[in-house]
Amino acid sequence: MRNYSRFIPGEEIGAVEQWSFGAVDTASILLAAQLKAREDASDQAKNNEIKQQGYAEGFAQGHAQATLEAQRQMADFVANQARQAAQNFTQLFVSAQAQLADAEQVMAEGVLELACELARQLLRHELSVNPNALQPVIREALGLLVADNKSAMIRLHPLDFEVLEETMRAEFPSLSLTFLADATIARGGCLVESAGTVVDGTVEKRWRRAIATLGLHSPWQEAVHEA
Repeated sequence: MRNYSRFIPGEEIGAVEQWSFGAVDTASILLAAQLKAREDASDQAKNNEIKQQGYAEGFAQGHAQATLEAQRQMADFVANQARQAAQNFTQLFVSAQAQLADAEQVMAEGVLELACELARQLLRHELSVNPNALQPVIREALGLLVADNKSAMIRLHPLDFEVLEETMRAEFPSLSLTFLADATIARGGCLVESAGTVVDGTVEKRWRRAIATLGLHSPWQEAVHEA
């Protein structure tokens, strides 16, 4: 075993070289600086990575929010367009219905007027060739007037007078009937008077009552007045 505690004589000591710690300190500082630079670089890289991740997350979140907002706006736009389209369609439908109703009303009135004109022509022809068509009118008027009276005056067109006087006297033998020929009364009509009360059985009057039930006001035009 070596003895390291031995005294070394001066003559055994050679040239003495002064030891300097400068080189060691510089190396340590450089090494520490390198380590610090590496740590700083690593920290910077981590910070950059965190920032990039934050940017990416923020971008993704913003993109998602922007997408949702765009979808919401699109849905609102579509809903508003659909609502507006529905309102426009409803207005068009109501307007079309109103126009159709007006057209139907005009057509109905035209058909009624045409029917009335045809009926007027048929009645004129019937009354001109068949005076007996007046008999129900006279019967109805007498039934209204002679309940308490036994006399009546009947005004007829002269041609109707010639045909109906004897027939009506024979039908009502118990009544005192006075027949008068009156050229102002159109054929097919009559005026029946009893005790101051007059029943208007003229064609004009009966025609107005008939067409009034249809909502029309067409007069009996060009009534036939034969002498």
